[in-house]
Amino acid sequence: MRNDYPEIRGLAPLGSLRSPWAGLETEIDRLFESTLSGFASAPRGQFPVDLYEDRDNTYVRAELPGVRRDDINVEMVEDHLTITAQRKDDDDEESFSCSRSLSVPEQVQADKVSASYENGVLTVTLPKREEAKPKKISVAIT
Repeated sequence: MRNDYPEIRGLAPLGSLRSPWAGLETEIDRLFESTLSGFASAPRGQFPVDLYEDRDNTYVRAELPGVRRDDINVEMVEDHLTITAQRKDDDDEESFSCSRSLSVPEQVQADKVSASYENGVLTVTLPKREEAKPKKISVAIT
């Protein structure tokens, strides 16, 4: 009987092939550890924030994994926004806190600032004053 399959050389026997899943568990553990410890190891007790805006608001977004809503404090004093978060272990033996203070543009309506916390992400909404919002100007044809 003739073999019509091409000859394959240089491949290791099946028993010695490394599984494509080898090391996956270790890599997943490393990713979880880096995510969970990232909050505790933030430089100088700070945590990163994302700033972005749309036509009506400026937003401050902070990832605060493992922090309970009751352990977050958001304050607006004059032109500074301060976010403080504390994370406690279940046994209350270990805890740490982080804080971040940001200068806020003058265009913000300080009395209408709001904050929401969902799935470990804090979003602070800073509404812009009407005069600071962009206005469409029509161009007349002459």
